[in-house]
Amino acid sequence: MASTNNFMLGFCLMILFVNAASIDYGEALTKSLLYFEAQRSGKLPHNQRVQWRGDSALQDGKDDGIDLIGGYYDAGDNVKFGFPMAFTTTLLAWSATAFESQLNSKNELKNTLNAIKWGTDYFIKAHKESHVLYGEIGEGISDHKCWERPEDMTTPRSVYKIDEQHPGADLAGETAAALAAAAVAFKKSDSSYSNHLLTHAKELFDFAIKFPGVYSNSIPEARIFYGSSGYEDELLWAAAWLYKATKEQTYLDYINEKSTSCGLTRLNLSWDDKYIGAQVLIAKDLLENKFAGNESTLLNEYKKYAEEFICNCIQKGNNNIKTTDGGLLWWGYWNNLQFVTTTTFVITTYADTLSATKNSLQCSRGNVEPSELISFVKFQVDYILGENPQKMSYMVGFGTHYPQKVHHRGASIVSIKKDKKTVGCQEGFDQWFKRNAPNPNDLVGAIVGGPDNSDQYNDSRDNFKQGEAATANSAALVGVLARLAS
Repeated sequence: MASTNNFMLGFCLMILFVNAASIDYGEALTKSLLYFEAQRSGKLPHNQRVQWRGDSALQDGKDDGIDLIGGYYDAGDNVKFGFPMAFTTTLLAWSATAFESQLNSKNELKNTLNAIKWGTDYFIKAHKESHVLYGEIGEGISDHKCWERPEDMTTPRSVYKIDEQHPGADLAGETAAALAAAAVAFKKSDSSYSNHLLTHAKELFDFAIKFPGVYSNSIPEARIFYGSSGYEDELLWAAAWLYKATKEQTYLDYINEKSTSCGLTRLNLSWDDKYIGAQVLIAKDLLENKFAGNESTLLNEYKKYAEEFICNCIQKGNNNIKTTDGGLLWWGYWNNLQFVTTTTFVITTYADTLSATKNSLQCSRGNVEPSELISFVKFQVDYILGENPQKMSYMVGFGTHYPQKVHHRGASIVSIKKDKKTVGCQEGFDQWFKRNAPNPNDLVGAIVGGPDNSDQYNDSRDNFKQGEAATANSAALVGVLARLAS
């Protein structure tokens, strides 16, 4: 692993790269939003731009007497996992609220809202009763035994839910956060829909509070794919978004008094750990004096831990995040870029609030101006988009050198629009997964798992730890790209 000195060397090298080539963040933004259209499940709309995809999973929920058509496939498989889908939607909604003007100036606000709505419309369907939420469609183990286009699926479309007897405060809380954040995003353009989202968000938060428990204990089929480590972070995250959406005292009371934990200093923001997201939301409101008359020691603790996390990421803290020799933040081999993209979002939105309130970041190793934070973010994003030792863009379809064999069923099999012949379960493995050739369909805008700690990347379809993209990877980058493009 690289030291801080190695990071600074990498940073200097990247500055030289950046000076040599200009990155079109607007193009990257447009492509990042196309990726969500490639991940759509259900009946595709008339304005679908990713034309190699077709309708899929049109019977979801039918055997249980409920319409569960729609939503997103999480990554390279054909399962709809509610937990990461909700996190993805929350991140997209945060992008739309924090960077609304920038998205609008690039004519991408509508596409961002469409991406959010594809998720929230599904969550409304999945929440038919106040204390019932469907959290997974399809089953990961059987799905992973087949390599099929989503349009050809023959694997079971089993449905799994949480309820009062089988609770999941983390799943309910994250879905409440997604709906509340989306309510903020839609407030100007569609107040009726915004209010509808808030109704569901409030009910789900109430469900989560009254019936605590870890969802992956109630839906064990999700455990090996998206097992949850706890629910306290999702409850805090949901309360923060509900307070932002409603300004109701009950949610501030939860943040200020009833939360069992402020999270301390976190290592990352991910589908399983939302503490830093909640901490930053609260810290931003503190800087903007939105808690006037309600400030407490705990609120300032949230801000302290949010800032310590950022200091650690920019190598000016007491427990700095490791980096590769090329300067990329490094958490681990399996889908490292998911943590990089969420971190760039956190730092970007906080930097803008620091700037607007005429503040700077106080780290243990020095004072940091907002402009320095944005430079750090730009360095990380530029690395992802091709300014790295491999000169490879880790966004599919961006630049001339990017992953060609992404671990993704739909992208790796000929489009159903070109060949309607069914590709069977084993046939997909034999004819397409094992095929030593680029995928026939580019998964444009997808952010793959990324390089290893030596800045190396193995572009192979069976290398799912580096070569599989996931919706949360790209969701966090939407707002950041809008900010850098403006």
